[in-house]
Amino acid sequence: MALFVAGCAEETNEMQEDTGMDDGGDSQMEKGTIVIGSKLFQESYILAHMTALVLEDAGYDTDVKQGLGGTFVNYEALKAGQIHTYAEYTGTAYSQILSLEQLDDWDRQVVYNMTEEGLMEQDRVMIVSNLGFEDAYAIAVQEDWAAENNVTKISDLEPYAAEMTIGTDPEFATREDGLPRITEVYGFEFMDYKQAVATVMYEAIKSDEVNAISAYTTDTRNEVFELRVLEDDKNALPPYDAILIVTEEFAEENPDAIAAMQKLDGAIDTDTMRQLNYQFDIEQKEPRDIAYQFLVDEGIIEGE
Repeated sequence: MALFVAGCAEETNEMQEDTGMDDGGDSQMEKGTIVIGSKLFQESYILAHMTALVLEDAGYDTDVKQGLGGTFVNYEALKAGQIHTYAEYTGTAYSQILSLEQLDDWDRQVVYNMTEEGLMEQDRVMIVSNLGFEDAYAIAVQEDWAAENNVTKISDLEPYAAEMTIGTDPEFATREDGLPRITEVYGFEFMDYKQAVATVMYEAIKSDEVNAISAYTTDTRNEVFELRVLEDDKNALPPYDAILIVTEEFAEENPDAIAAMQKLDGAIDTDTMRQLNYQFDIEQKEPRDIAYQFLVDEGIIEGE
C-alpha cells in the first residue's frame, strides 16, 4: 500500500510539472487548454484522443496524458484539477471508486444509475457522455485447450484452476470485482497470477507463459491470438459501460466543452470499438490518427 500511495504521489507531481498547475489554481484553463487523462491500454488512448479532437473542433487547446495510470491515478488527478476528463467504466466506478456492494443480479441500467448518483454525491463528479459500448472484463483461455477440455464457461475451469496461472492487467488480480469476486462466486482459485499491462498480458498467453488472462471483451487480440472468451455463467462480473466524466465545477465553468464532449454520447458501439482497437494492436496506427478518422467518417468533426 505504501508503494501504491508513493506511486500516486509521483504521478501527481509529474502532472503538476507537465501542466503548469499547482494545488492553488488551474492556470492552464485560463489559456483554454483542457487536459485529458487515459489509462494504460489502447482503448483508453484512442478515447482520450477522440475527446481531445472534439474539444479542439470546438476551439479548445488540449493536452492528452496518454497512459497516465490506472483508475485511481486518473480519478484523483481529476478531483485535484490536474486533468479535466477521462474515460471511465461504470463497473469500475461502481466497485472501485464508490465501493458499492456487489449485486446478485447485475442490471446494466441499475449499475449506471447508481454510479451516476454515487459519483455526484461522493465527489461532485458527473457523467457527461455514455459512449455507447461496453468493455467488460472476461476470462479467456487458448481456443485449442478449451476445445480439447470442453471448456466454454468460467465454471468449467474448476477442475483445472488449481494448476493454472492467470495473467491479469495491473488491477484485476486484487480489485473486488476481479479475481476475488471470481473466487467468491465460483469457489475456486488459480494457482498463481501475473500482473502486467494489457499488451504484455496478451503476449503472455500467446507465448504460453500463462494459461488464462483477464481479457477485455472489445480487444480483437481475443480473435487474433485464437482465445476463447468464457461465459460468465454465474454473473460474477458487473457491466462496464464506457463513460466520460468531469467534475461538476468544470462542467459549470465550461458549458461549451461539455457540449463538445456530448457529441460522443452513444457514438461508438462495441463492434466499432473492437475495430478501432484492431487498428492500434494489429495495424499499429497511432491512436490520434485512429480517433481522427473515426470522427471524420461519422461526421462528428470536419476533416482537413
